[in-house]
Amino acid sequence: MAGERVKLVVQNRAILGSAESRRLRRHGLIPGVLYGKDAPVAITIPERALRTALTGAGGLNAVLDVVVEGGATHSSVLKEYQLDKVRGTVTHVDLQEVRLDQPIHATVPLHLTGESVGAKEGGVLNQVLTELNVEALPMEVPASVDFDISALHLGDSAHLSQVALPDGVTLLDDGDTVFVAVTQPTREVEPEPAEGAEAEEGVEGEAAEGEEPTAEGDGEAAPESDAESAPEA
Repeated sequence: MAGERVKLVVQNRAILGSAESRRLRRHGLIPGVLYGKDAPVAITIPERALRTALTGAGGLNAVLDVVVEGGATHSSVLKEYQLDKVRGTVTHVDLQEVRLDQPIHATVPLHLTGESVGAKEGGVLNQVLTELNVEALPMEVPASVDFDISALHLGDSAHLSQVALPDGVTLLDDGDTVFVAVTQPTREVEPEPAEGAEAEEGVEGEAAEGEEPTAEGDGEAAPESDAESAPEA
């Protein structure tokens, strides 16, 4: 879905640095930067409000009407975000102010729908790409794009040029790029023994069966030295 706008009220962030950022996160605030026509503005965003804005119908491509401490509204989009490696929560965001009448470049998730005929036949479905790079007006960027794989048989593949994009959205990637394919499952082939190997194993096995087990440390006794066996004078 395109055309989603969400109001986001933020505050100026006067104190910078890692220690201050950690303190803000403990209080449910996400540090960020708003980039626009003027100098970048350091901001803080309530974590709950940010999550609501980015999980709506517009997804990560929603147009955010950012209001800095009751000031003017800045039409913006999510430029970049960082996640905590352990918790997976957002730790920092960069917002980019945009003009709604000028196209922008955006990354759109590519979802597969349906079940391919080839997969039902025992094939393996491989999705190589999960995102598309597109150009569109900010209000026309879709939250995601779907592709129906139901007609893909074993050995078939699909190219990016086959993905149907909404009106006003232009694909920036190479249309000849394969993004999904249904392939034969790989089978592990056991190597055949070398010629004569079985015969050698049989001979070694028979020889081994005829031998008596030797206890650890047993063997031929070392011959006594002449000094030890000679009678005393």
